[in-house]
Amino acid sequence: MEETPSPKVKALIEKGVTIPDPKSVYIGDEVDPGRISGKDIIINPGCRIRGKKTLIMEGVRLGQEGPVTVEDCQIGPFVELKGGYFRNSVFLRGSNVASGAHVRDACILEEEASCAHAVGIKHTILFPFVTLGSLINFCDCFMAGGTSRKDHSEVGSSYIHFNFTPNQDKATASLIGDVPRGVMLDQRPIFLGGQGGLVGPAVIGYGTVIAAGVIFRGDFHEGHKLITGIQFAAARKKFVPGLLMKIKDKVRNNITYIANIIALKAWYSHVRSLFAGSGHFHIALLEGAIEKLDLAIDERTARLEAFIHMIPESLIMHKGPAGAWAQPPAMINQQEELFRNWSMIADMIQSYRSFSGSDQVRDAFLAALYKDMPEGTSDYIATIKGLPETTRKSGTAWLNGIVHDLTAKAIDMIPSFK
Repeated sequence: MEETPSPKVKALIEKGVTIPDPKSVYIGDEVDPGRISGKDIIINPGCRIRGKKTLIMEGVRLGQEGPVTVEDCQIGPFVELKGGYFRNSVFLRGSNVASGAHVRDACILEEEASCAHAVGIKHTILFPFVTLGSLINFCDCFMAGGTSRKDHSEVGSSYIHFNFTPNQDKATASLIGDVPRGVMLDQRPIFLGGQGGLVGPAVIGYGTVIAAGVIFRGDFHEGHKLITGIQFAAARKKFVPGLLMKIKDKVRNNITYIANIIALKAWYSHVRSLFAGSGHFHIALLEGAIEKLDLAIDERTARLEAFIHMIPESLIMHKGPAGAWAQPPAMINQQEELFRNWSMIADMIQSYRSFSGSDQVRDAFLAALYKDMPEGTSDYIATIKGLPETTRKSGTAWLNGIVHDLTAKAIDMIPSFK
């Protein structure tokens, strides 16, 4: 007996979705057809769509290069997911990912961000136009920079973000650019050269170029420089599993990363919401993105807490024979202080989840934004790029206030980290 398409597939075809080989497409029973637009969508053979939160908007193309599995993703207009696995992530207008992708929890690809073939990302946020080359592992990263598809931040092929340490922790998220300036779409691109790597948690400034083949360790806040060659000479150093050494930059970078995500959540709530549109598809897409930012805050806080739970064992070793060579007094003081005060820092971070900064500064920026917005516009990119410099600076000042306020309060609780 000839196999027939499932009722869900039939329902989508009746809505106008193009499915060239209906019998080869699987739609989970939990999927709500009401969250899949019928307008100009193509679902190619071998695709699987699962999850009650899945949202697919007009103009989407799934599976042009190979089978696609979508699970609880929110996919905005004119997105192309050409092949691979996509779970619990958000794709805004015009973003695209080539075949062999592995895109997992809490990723956000903003407008026209793109990934070439065989890219793996998780808890990664790419601002508009950011491009990842082929054969890349780039989990636990935020990346911004650039002004257009011709002037964009890029990660070269065969690049790795190293996000797992020999002590088996993942408090390693890297900030490549920042939120307060990045949202204005007026910063110089960042270029991470192919067959290289970045050891997290790093902070990299706008305009930085890291040459191909370089494994970069540390931070480069200054930006606007070319980094070439070997950063550290080859060495053999003593390594004792579980013995934590210099943790100051690691902790500060994690707190700064969380603060930037909270600032981005405020931006989505107060600014992107103005461009989201009033239809239920557009509202669901915005809600999906904000949900991913909350997941990012949860993830980074949990990873930092797991790292801090390693401190008691580290302190025992520092105070015993294993730590005798490590010149430990300052390290011991920092670790004891951090462990003692972490619960207060964690509570403060939770209280800031929906923090939107100074009402006065925020409202002054929003008033200027309303004034400069073309009437009736829904074009987020064109509007932000068209803002006068004074308005952009006031928006950056608002978001910088959020980042500074949270980080300053956290570091005040651990004075030895100043």
